[in-house]
Amino acid sequence: MEITHLIAFNLALFAAIASPGPALVVAIRTTLSAGRRAGIAVGLGLGLVASLWTLAALLGLEAVFSLFPWAYALVKTIGALYLIYVAYNMWVHARAPIGAAETSGRHAFRQGAMINILNPKAVLFAAAVLIVIFPAEMTVAQSALVVLNHLMVEVLFYTCLAFAMSSAAVSRRYLRAKVYIDRAAAAVLGALGLRLLVSRT
Repeated sequence: MEITHLIAFNLALFAAIASPGPALVVAIRTTLSAGRRAGIAVGLGLGLVASLWTLAALLGLEAVFSLFPWAYALVKTIGALYLIYVAYNMWVHARAPIGAAETSGRHAFRQGAMINILNPKAVLFAAAVLIVIFPAEMTVAQSALVVLNHLMVEVLFYTCLAFAMSSAAVSRRYLRAKVYIDRAAAAVLGALGLRLLVSRT
């Protein structure tokens, strides 16, 4: 494995993290509603589980999903229902004052972790990227470096996002449009959950 492999992996990873999806929506909304600390905490949960999915891909978990399609379908269905549940709560509490909807760091971390735990497509994405970018055989140390690198990229991205989205100017704008932003985020998450629920892949 060479440094160019890690650079290519990080570019693909950044593109995946920054693309609109449940993780990004939840990270932005959590930071806006509960502040920088909660935003960083949700990012830690997202990043930890995402890097563990990469570890699972390195260990061949995607082969298990291929051999046992029902296992993939089960995790996918539970994940879709969880996204719909999160969307429902966002929608219902959209008019709640910020103080009443305050999110602790522990709760934010747990929510971030759950979003990615119940996303089996993450391991398939990781497996595809790993196959394309890295050499066929890597040592244990190299595999550990890839997983640690993944964790660091995710944590750095979500920490920077939390700092950017928690500025006073952004927070003021969010407070003025809280109902609309929260319900838009809920609609996106609900749509993603429904799409995951009905998709065959």
